[in-house]
Amino acid sequence: MNETDRLDTEQVNSRSYDLDQMTSEEILRVMNEEDGQVPAAVGRHLAEIAQAVDCIADALGQGGRLFYVGAGTSGRLGVLDAYECPPTFGTSPETVQAVLAGGSHRAQADESAEDDADQGAADLRARAVGASDVVVGLAASGRTPYVLGALAAAKEAGARTIGLSCSAGSPLGRMADIAIEVPVGPEVLTGSTRLKAGTAQKLVLNMLSTAAMVKLGKAYRNFMVDMQPSNSKLRQRAVRIVRSATGEEDEAAVRALEQCGYNVKTAIVALLTESDAEASARWLEQAGGRVRDAIRLAGANG
Repeated sequence: MNETDRLDTEQVNSRSYDLDQMTSEEILRVMNEEDGQVPAAVGRHLAEIAQAVDCIADALGQGGRLFYVGAGTSGRLGVLDAYECPPTFGTSPETVQAVLAGGSHRAQADESAEDDADQGAADLRARAVGASDVVVGLAASGRTPYVLGALAAAKEAGARTIGLSCSAGSPLGRMADIAIEVPVGPEVLTGSTRLKAGTAQKLVLNMLSTAAMVKLGKAYRNFMVDMQPSNSKLRQRAVRIVRSATGEEDEAAVRALEQCGYNVKTAIVALLTESDAEASARWLEQAGGRVRDAIRLAGANG
């Protein structure tokens, strides 16, 4: 038996052992029931995830960057989360970046790239990662050489490191400053970690980016007030957010957004403090972009 045979992610699921003999509905039922175990598995690791959120928020709040490094499904999930941050939270594309083994430009995945630890280190150094940054290594098995090489380079550069895997006691977890290890049990399709392991990693990535951005003031109540209304659908969403956050009608929300250059935060502050766009922008700047603090500042100076 080799080391890979012992991995949690490579074990055989007894519930799906005769998968090829099942009807379509039976396949779907066992998949659905297995998937249902994932949120509870993630829930058992909220303390470590919270540590990681605080680490990320602290780094980004001081001008640092967040890097997701991975290969295969894990790496592609990192790419997805990184790509969603600018439209959702108004971040620069430089703030949250994904480093994918083989490159994210390929139409066809290069799965062999995950075995190259030296390339992982080189790809990370090419981003000039430093002590102000946070690097999240993503690997379902917790042992992918590309990711381990990248994390070693991150630590060498003084960056804070987080390891996200679905294997307890993994090399990735031992190397990282913060280990998030979420064992989800054997996959329905043996070894196919795009299934439960992928779902677990997606849930954790959702938590890391969303909670960190909320802590950075990119939400007011539960509204994504730094979203970029760059198309018709998103402009309509901006109107709904301003309307819901202020209790105003659509007409007033649209008027405020137009006066504030469709900046959702500024429009909310303007309506709630009965200020003009210029004053509202000033309160927000003084409040570090936090809507609640801007409203308090406006009240104190009203």
